Amino acid sequence: MATNKNAIIRYQALDKCFRNTGKRYCMKDLIEVCNQALYDFNGESDGIKRRQVYDDISFMKSDQGYGVELEISKVGRIAYYRYADPTFSINNQPINETEAMQLKEALLTLNRIKGMPQFGWVEELTLKLEKDFDMHQTPREILGFDNNPYLKGLEHLNTLFNAVLYQKVLHIGYQTFRKQEVEIFSMHPQYLKQYNNRWFVLGTHSKYQPVTTLAIDRIVSIEEVNEVYEVADIDFIERYEDIIGVTRGLDEEVITVTLHANKGLAAYMLTQPMHGSQKNGELKKDGLTFTLDVIPNYELEQQILSFGEALKVLSPPNFVAKIRSRIQASLDNYETISLIKH
Repeated sequence: MATNKNAIIRYQALDKCFRNTGKRYCMKDLIEVCNQALYDFNGESDGIKRRQVYDDISFMKSDQGYGVELEISKVGRIAYYRYADPTFSINNQPINETEAMQLKEALLTLNRIKGMPQFGWVEELTLKLEKDFDMHQTPREILGFDNNPYLKGLEHLNTLFNAVLYQKVLHIGYQTFRKQEVEIFSMHPQYLKQYNNRWFVLGTHSKYQPVTTLAIDRIVSIEEVNEVYEVADIDFIERYEDIIGVTRGLDEEVITVTLHANKGLAAYMLTQPMHGSQKNGELKKDGLTFTLDVIPNYELEQQILSFGEALKVLSPPNFVAKIRSRIQASLDNYETISLIKH
């Protein structure tokens, strides 16, 4: 069975029904849910029939599908369907055979364009997909990608992606590191961004203006609400071109930050620029002086401090003072420890 767009919508709709322990779904209910999902996505639907849902269930149960196990209970002549394991979801399953074939076809297409300069990212993506889904048999592990499989909140990524894609308004339960209580954010999610191995959802019409940024590892709950979604007139790629990370306030302006890397760090800075705006001076015996045209934020400070004594901020004076104060605060912590020991 071909896995087209409408089929995927039906599988997702059936998955939600089968794992809903608060309601029972008979065949008539399943047909209605699938038709509603198709209508919500396409704006129109001719309406699927009983035979189609039976075929979908057979595919979902097969090895080529998702290998689901259903529990069928009867009340009179009516049969009700749900997963045998209520914690099961097709979204938590490894890639199936059909999806693997589609992925291989997609990789063949990607390989045709990966040599073009503007598609340099395809090379890394192709290697990662081939590694993750075992497209090549290798005697040992030869590729290692930087990721954190233990990061909390990854289970929300698919829901958030679909909310952006299908323009759904969400109520997100969020707990910061500083507060015990959960705060509810009403949000029109617009963009997903990854930084430093963490994912963030950026949305509008929420507590902070013009954009509210939430780390998905601090999300406690997500509820879709029946409200009119508004697409933001913000170019999120352009908005974050001038910063490192995800923190950007209201009125900050781009400044030129001048830094000096010592001779041990200089070669690294030449091959691994801190930001796309980096302009390098002449490499000298004592190291490399370079500039960044950025909006200063917390992530920029953290990245500078991560290089320790190998990297020094030369200008502007107020940013130099900011970095100096943070280094001094760190030194004060160690002086406190020294006093306690004595």
